[in-house]
Amino acid sequence: MSKLHQLITIETKNINGGLIPTVNARDLHAFLEVGKDFTTWIKDRINQYGFVENQDYIIVENLSSPKSGSAKSRQRLMKDYYISIDMAKELSMVERNEKGKQARQYFIECERRILQPQTLLPTTKELALMVVRAEEDKEKLLLENKNLTTEIDSLKNLFQVGMSPVQFCKQLNGVNINQVNLFLESRHFLYDAEKDISKAHVWRVHSYARDKYLTESPFIMTNDYGQRQCYKIVLLKKGASWLYNQYLKSKLPMKKEWNGEFTHDKYSQVA
Repeated sequence: MSKLHQLITIETKNINGGLIPTVNARDLHAFLEVGKDFTTWIKDRINQYGFVENQDYIIVENLSSPKSGSAKSRQRLMKDYYISIDMAKELSMVERNEKGKQARQYFIECERRILQPQTLLPTTKELALMVVRAEEDKEKLLLENKNLTTEIDSLKNLFQVGMSPVQFCKQLNGVNINQVNLFLESRHFLYDAEKDISKAHVWRVHSYARDKYLTESPFIMTNDYGQRQCYKIVLLKKGASWLYNQYLKSKLPMKKEWNGEFTHDKYSQVA
């Protein structure tokens, strides 16, 4: 990476069908100077924070290099974890030390440079093609803008700051609200932090969706069995827009008696 001292190597890998910048978790582990051995550390962090394979990271099996000068040393198969920049930032942050802070700032700067737009000017041919495409897409864009206006008007009446996904979906005609969190779990927006299947779910927000579509607010629940750490799942505006689009595409879990109409009480009253 030009003009940026490379603390940790960034490599492009294919994760979930897309080429994204990644970090070898072994390199990050070494840089952070973690006390635990690598395998224990990475597995603990994955379980603790709900990272998802083929979304936040991939596992690649490689042959280790034999130690130089050792006659007994030989190659062996080992697993390398290639993790997304977002996952690397979170792993750095939770170490809560100077090395973690340094690594996190490094990854933020790497992201900034990767996403920095190029300043190359289009050629005359490219400009002409852009004009033609703009004319061809004019009608399509007008229709999309009309649909977007309808969606925005709907969300103004539906979305309120601080509401949960379930509260939002209660306003949508026909949605089975008992299945909403399970639906979000299937889309890797939420995960169940409660390992005991006999106990109620403790929903947490995946790193992929955190502070983008959803956030969470911790609270202590007290019942006959004592106190328990729980989290309120809070819907953000972008998450509300995503849910509403899933609703219009018939992808949300619906009640058996749903009449097939996409309506909601508040919006129909205003309209």
